[in-house]
Amino acid sequence: MLRIGILSDTHGVIPPQVYSFFKDCDELWHAGDIGMGVLDELRQFKPTVAVYGNTDGWDLRYTIPECQLFRRENFKIVMTHIGGYPGHYTKSLLPLFESERPDIFVAGHSHILRVMYDKSYNMLHINPGAAGRQGIHKKCTLVRLTLDGTPKNLEICEFNKN
Repeated sequence: MLRIGILSDTHGVIPPQVYSFFKDCDELWHAGDIGMGVLDELRQFKPTVAVYGNTDGWDLRYTIPECQLFRRENFKIVMTHIGGYPGHYTKSLLPLFESERPDIFVAGHSHILRVMYDKSYNMLHINPGAAGRQGIHKKCTLVRLTLDGTPKNLEICEFNKN
């Protein structure tokens, strides 16, 4: 069993809710637009897997990839920043979905929280929305779940962006 915290679009700010909501998580996944200093701080808090986003500078682009393919608890995960959602995926991802058949796909960028099952690729799609202050969103959101045979106990944290 592994407890995962998922976030995106922090844009240089880690709200205090990240530390409280993710305190019992074993690992964090950050789906890009991280911002200066955030990744180092998150990694001091919890082991963190991350991808860079379109607003991230070269400091991050040299150290983390644009797309991650990794396994946790017998689940294959693909994570990228700009990925779309079921029926509207970024076209460059389709060959990866076909060849790798991930169980979970995580993307950010839209600042819109979305958790949906994609029957066409037989995978769970998660966009955690945005955790930072910058952007069009009215509420900040974080996602937490447990990987234990199946993804379960999915919880959302929503708070005002101040």
